[in-house]
Amino acid sequence: MTQSLNIFIFVPLLGFLASLLVSGKREILLSRIAFYTAGINLASLVVFSVFWLGAGHPSLNIREIVLYHSEGYEFLLDFYYDKITASYLMTGALLTFLITVYSRYYLHREPGYKRFFNTILFFYLGYNLTVLSGNFETLFLGWEILGISSFLLIAFYRDRYLPVRNAVKVFSIYRIGDVGILLAMWASHHLWHENITFAKLHNYDLVHEHLQEHSLVGVFISLMILVAAAAKSAQLPFSSWLPRAMEGPTPSSAIFYGSLSVHFGVFLLLRTEPIWEQQLSVRILIGAVGLSTSLVATLIARVQSSIKSQIAYASIGQIGIIFMEVAAGWDTLALIHFAGNAFLRTYQLLVSPSVVSYLIKEQFYNYMPKTHSLEDSLPKKIEYSIYLLSLKEFNLDQWINRIVFSPLKKLGKKLNFITMRNVFYYVVPAYLAGIFFMYREELVPGYIHEILPQLFSLAGLLMVLRSFSERTSPILAWTLVILNHFWIALAVSFNEHFDFEHIVYYLSGVIICGAAGLYVLSRLRSFEKNHFDLDQFYGHAYEYPGLALVFLISSLGLMGFPVTATFIGEDLIFSHIREHQFFLAFFNALAFIMGGISLIRIYARLFLGPHIKTYHETPYKSS
Repeated sequence: MTQSLNIFIFVPLLGFLASLLVSGKREILLSRIAFYTAGINLASLVVFSVFWLGAGHPSLNIREIVLYHSEGYEFLLDFYYDKITASYLMTGALLTFLITVYSRYYLHREPGYKRFFNTILFFYLGYNLTVLSGNFETLFLGWEILGISSFLLIAFYRDRYLPVRNAVKVFSIYRIGDVGILLAMWASHHLWHENITFAKLHNYDLVHEHLQEHSLVGVFISLMILVAAAAKSAQLPFSSWLPRAMEGPTPSSAIFYGSLSVHFGVFLLLRTEPIWEQQLSVRILIGAVGLSTSLVATLIARVQSSIKSQIAYASIGQIGIIFMEVAAGWDTLALIHFAGNAFLRTYQLLVSPSVVSYLIKEQFYNYMPKTHSLEDSLPKKIEYSIYLLSLKEFNLDQWINRIVFSPLKKLGKKLNFITMRNVFYYVVPAYLAGIFFMYREELVPGYIHEILPQLFSLAGLLMVLRSFSERTSPILAWTLVILNHFWIALAVSFNEHFDFEHIVYYLSGVIICGAAGLYVLSRLRSFEKNHFDLDQFYGHAYEYPGLALVFLISSLGLMGFPVTATFIGEDLIFSHIREHQFFLAFFNALAFIMGGISLIRIYARLFLGPHIKTYHETPYKSS
């Protein structure tokens, strides 16, 4: 029975690969591939569930593939199946099947028909990987696939301004949540001295013993998990991204932001419950986040003029209640609530165009006066204040920008002395000096040797922040992200004698993808000398789709997406950071995350959005 879990990964993978090979003009074949992929997976899951329930619904764990192994370190794909997995898999399979049927006709003759089904199947692969994950590494693999699928689906109408802008914004908030996942993985490596599986976390004696000895580490891991869960499930203070994500097609809004992806914060909390369930302060904090989000989202939903935004905030409010149920330990109720909310929001989004048409007619023929509500009993000043705050969505967007992104952008702008010329005159020589002292460590005093890893890692982070704030030269922004990886490798090499084999493994993807990206940028500059900066969206994918695709793949490889060895190399790097080196871990995690945001920003501004040339039709800003 355990080996049968592979089918839930291989079927979506084969369906995705098959869809890539089909021409975009063959709509029927594309839709059939998606239909049969989702249908076979659903049928297989129903059969598997019958046998699993008949066997007494045991928890299943399978160590699938060891991708990398060295002394003291092992990166493996591990799959785990229990009632949480069963609930999420069944809900996901059924909804994906329904969406593929709906989308066959809804997107008929849409220019991005092939791109949509490619992305949906890619999302479904990431969904199953995340749900079946048996350790943090496998979960992060699926988590990354969900993140890039989200960006591609929101930016589906890539010739329009708002979908592209909102796609970058949503991806940025997703990546901020990824800081929590990376730091939780790093701390858990040191807490258990291994890449612990979720099956082992159900060993109460093992978990209790380690958390008793390292209670602060346990609290830190729990808080980082909560940050990642809140960002993924649009809980406060990250709630504003979900309505912005509705710029994509209605089917993708239904499956992604109404039902499945938005509930992954709940999944993360349920999966890691053995870590935080004995920590009362963390449980209270999870419940408080859910309660405050539910109250705020309900108020905002009631004043929205867009039906998609109403549904988005209503879903956020329900997920806040699910957070409270998880904090209270009511796991079964939380799973039932998840499934019910997912089906309801999918239905609401799919019928929303018909409902809007119906209500427009209804308000003329069956007018009903406003009914008395709870707010009407409040003093008018308070009532009007709540109304205005709700209209402004409690300024959540401005709050995130002011607290997170604006300080990082301002710091990056203060580094404007880092130009391409100064990179070669100062940054590269400083890096070569660092390499020299790495091989001649006896020349470095002990007290300086202790702080050099943090300084080198900070240097890499500053490169990324300069790239993030760059508005003129895409080549400079791209080069600085490449240099960040080299500075990180140097920092960790100074820290714990990072083997040359590990350095090559980590930097191999950086060098290949970095070179490919520089080639694309140089080619694009030769074609579009007057439209080659990062000050606006240029939409060059319209005329150079091949360059756009190569650059997207290069960006994914450079940010550590699982298409190169760099993905494993990033995890390998964190295993060489000691448990007391919080600043080194934080600098590295933030550099990885901000580097990914900077790369997607370069891609979006150069290749997406309305085309700059006036002889192309300019669409409306929003769909």
